[in-house]
Amino acid sequence: MARTSGTRSSMAQLLQQHQQDGFVGRRHELSVFAENFALPPEDPRHRFVFHVRGMAGVGKTTLVRRLEETAREHGALTAYVDETAHDVPAAMAAISGCLDRQGHPLKALDRQLAAYHRFRHEAEAAAQAGPADGPPGAPAPSPGSLAAAQAGLIGAGMLPVVGAFAGGVDPALVARGADRLRATLGPRGRARGDDARLALDPVPVLGPLLVAELDRVAKDVPWVALFLDTFERTGPVLGTWLRDLLAGERYGPLPGNVVLTLAGRDRLDPACWSEWSHAVADLPLEPFTEPETRHLLTARGVVDEPVVQDVLRLSGGLPVLVSTLARHPGEPNTAGATAVDRFLKWEDDPARRAAALACALPRRLNQDVFAAAVGDGTDAAELYGWLRTLPFVGERDDHARYHDVVRAPMLRLQRTGSPQRWREAHTRLADACAAWAADAGPDVSPHELWEHENLRALRLEELYHRLCAAPATAVEDALRDGIGACTEGAVQARRWARALAEAGEDTDDGPLCRLGAACLEALDDPARSVVGVLDLLVARVGPDHRAHALAARGRALYDAGRYEDSLADFDRALALGPSPRAYTGRALAHRARGDLDAALADHDRAVGLATRKARPLAHRGETHRRAGRYAEALADLDRVVGLDPAWVWPRASRAQVKHALGRPAEALADLDLALGMDPDHLWSLVRRAQVRRALGDTTGALADLDRARAVAPGDPWVLGERGEALRAAGRPADAVAAYTAALALDPGYAWALGSRALAHEALGDTGAAVADLDRALALDPGYAWAAAQRDRIAGSNQEPEPNSEQNHT
Repeated sequence: MARTSGTRSSMAQLLQQHQQDGFVGRRHELSVFAENFALPPEDPRHRFVFHVRGMAGVGKTTLVRRLEETAREHGALTAYVDETAHDVPAAMAAISGCLDRQGHPLKALDRQLAAYHRFRHEAEAAAQAGPADGPPGAPAPSPGSLAAAQAGLIGAGMLPVVGAFAGGVDPALVARGADRLRATLGPRGRARGDDARLALDPVPVLGPLLVAELDRVAKDVPWVALFLDTFERTGPVLGTWLRDLLAGERYGPLPGNVVLTLAGRDRLDPACWSEWSHAVADLPLEPFTEPETRHLLTARGVVDEPVVQDVLRLSGGLPVLVSTLARHPGEPNTAGATAVDRFLKWEDDPARRAAALACALPRRLNQDVFAAAVGDGTDAAELYGWLRTLPFVGERDDHARYHDVVRAPMLRLQRTGSPQRWREAHTRLADACAAWAADAGPDVSPHELWEHENLRALRLEELYHRLCAAPATAVEDALRDGIGACTEGAVQARRWARALAEAGEDTDDGPLCRLGAACLEALDDPARSVVGVLDLLVARVGPDHRAHALAARGRALYDAGRYEDSLADFDRALALGPSPRAYTGRALAHRARGDLDAALADHDRAVGLATRKARPLAHRGETHRRAGRYAEALADLDRVVGLDPAWVWPRASRAQVKHALGRPAEALADLDLALGMDPDHLWSLVRRAQVRRALGDTTGALADLDRARAVAPGDPWVLGERGEALRAAGRPADAVAAYTAALALDPGYAWALGSRALAHEALGDTGAAVADLDRALALDPGYAWAAAQRDRIAGSNQEPEPNSEQNHT
């Protein structure tokens, strides 16, 4: 039986739709992608990853956007991530934002991302002298647990990056941070960094949340399709995380109806992706064939054969150039013409032509940047609207960007055509960026710019334009910026190094190109990373910045657990001149080596020199606390809370001091205030649970730990503390389950083994108790508490001593 005409489109309608579509070529790639949605995930022919690759200008982004439309036509939720995602949390935030706009918010992930940014802000504040120090309760590492933690992280394949706040993690840094409590708490202390773990090593905390949230929304839709564009830029930062996301072992199994699409210039790194090659559909893109180019030109009404031949010659089949030339192909057969020549020739309006050239100079465009680029006397809104319609201007969420294939010749034309105008234009753009930064942070000194995300972006663009205007004279300031970028970790250092490399390429300046390339090469080497970049900077900076560079390298060496080398750099920095940051950094290195007297002497010097006392006082108070000098610690932390009442971790640290002084009610009041300011502050939640448990309020303690578990569902410390609360509540079987869950996440968690031993003993299983204590001592031979408990249990059937409970306070 024939269908009625109302049930489907007519041929005329379909032909008109195809004509309006304007998408030419790539039919094979589109077909392969679309047909994959007809295959259930269980079908061995189904592919979970698509990789679009090809040279610049070949149309990767255009195809990815079309693939995204195709996925939506098949009922998929989609998320698009590009090079603006400079680390893993930023990529997660981009995914969450896309799904939220489609009516599927990832609220748990968003809440934890917000906590990450808060903790990171706190860590940045605390990190003026030592970011790896973390929040109160951090220990020096023991060799046994350090080795165990290192082995676990290296085996997990995390992207090795040295430095604070990196999206990936340096195994040595995180392994060391995993055992911070031990120096102060004795061998019973557990290896945790609490909120600093989220700030310094966010991926293990955020990854399971993202997977859980995707699993939840994937139950409501046929497919979830994630698209990561410009993977040649983001791959070094995101590649290992994505691989581990697919593997499902580190963060939990992804739902089977998730499809991932990557787009970049190069083949996928076989060292990272070879194991998953069977799940990847490779989609290499070549320039348009002549029939495809003719098809597009015909669709645009370009049919005159000499003109078609000219477009074929000038475009080389690159879709971005074909699309540009198809609009106004101009007169054919001009000797020596290029696609940019043709573009400029057909634009008769001098204001538009000038604007198109001027706006090739910025790396990122918005209306404010446009106005600064084109100068006064123009209708910026109208011209900017026109510019955004051009085929070679791509749109991002918050900015526009010229395609590299068109931007590069426009830059070369201006640099060689009028060097003076080139310098003036770049200087004008640099001055505009500096003015915007001054408005956004009027009280921020140059060496503090890199501590603020909104100012970093402006400083990067100012730096790029100053280097383009005068590379020889601007490079010294660029090196100073490199010190600040390295202080913020490998992600920011990479952004800075890329700005140098791009400025060198765009100005054809050999020394600048080589410096940028050398810094990027160091960052790509796990054994060198940020320390390697700082090696280059220490050797190159002038006397005015050398002390800053040495202190920054001392901090990076401290992050890497190289305390002797760190002390040597801080000594050299201080020999060049006193600095509160360098004194505090050296104090933390002394503290990590167990020399608390030397640490306190340096803290005193830092406090005496600093004009802003809160940070050095907070660090000194923490060192006093670790030394058991609670009165001095309380005095310092009282001053910090008075200077900065909204700073959460010093208030929480003061609570820990009050608890140690036998003032649990006052400790509870401080923790209540801290959590009133930041309800998701993990460290405060767990510490309040400990105080409540000490006060006999096991119900309240378990409620706090439930909240902590919602904030950080994959955190072994929270599970270990939950075991303590359950054991205190007389529920040893439930306590064993909690400790076991914690140990599944962190097999090197010796404290949990010791506590589980007591829970086993309470259940009458002394054999399991002794076995756990043996394992704990194998991890940490200096674990005196565990040795005493093993001797007691193995040697007699005595009841546990009243003080046998392990203390996290």
